[in-house]
Amino acid sequence: MAGRLDGKVALVTGASSGIGAATAIALAAEGAAVAIAARRTDRLEALRAKLDEQSASVLVLELDVTDEQACRVAVRSTVDELGGLDILVNNAGVMMLGVIDGADTTDWTRMIETNVLGLMFMTHAALPHLLERNGQVIQVSSTAGRVAAKGAGVYNATKFAVNAFSESLRQEVTQRGVRVTLIEPGIVETELRDHITDSAAKESITARAAEMRQLQSGDIAAAIVYAATQPEHVAVNEILIRPTDQGW
Repeated sequence: MAGRLDGKVALVTGASSGIGAATAIALAAEGAAVAIAARRTDRLEALRAKLDEQSASVLVLELDVTDEQACRVAVRSTVDELGGLDILVNNAGVMMLGVIDGADTTDWTRMIETNVLGLMFMTHAALPHLLERNGQVIQVSSTAGRVAAKGAGVYNATKFAVNAFSESLRQEVTQRGVRVTLIEPGIVETELRDHITDSAAKESITARAAEMRQLQSGDIAAAIVYAATQPEHVAVNEILIRPTDQGW
């Protein structure tokens, strides 16, 4: 049976684990050729082995999205090796929670460079190719891009930036045939919390997450596939998805 994404090419950043890996698997299951990009190539090779079992066309790309030139190379390699680019999933991101007073500002720099500039670099590099093929940009943001909270100020700022950038992009390119989709997950059971260097913040968010039935990476991947498989005249611009138990 033909997949709903047969003939399409997707590039997924942050694909070495969690939402990115689940998304790559889900897109490949629908017939897409998939370029999987991340810093941890050992994880990518393990993912490639899973995708090979699906007889998927796969390209492994070592990528640090904070490097603008590397982003351009990743996009060019995808186009050259897989024949084009139809779907960009900007999933790479880090979460370094902690109060502003006394914060380690290197955490701020890392978040801004990865969550904001990295996403912008990838979008900028991919856009000419997406315009050629009436493609789609799918941005993985967060509920943190809608509601600010104490202890998450800079993370909130990066996700608010993603949301604003994506809406501006949507207005610029939607009438040129490119769809822009914002995915805003709540608490998902992934490695994201492992990035937190502030022990009090890490303990707090871990305890809050333990009180609920968390979303799984596959839940977010399913939302991404839903957006990516709509008819061309249908643009799913936002999907806000929380665990049922998440009251904030």
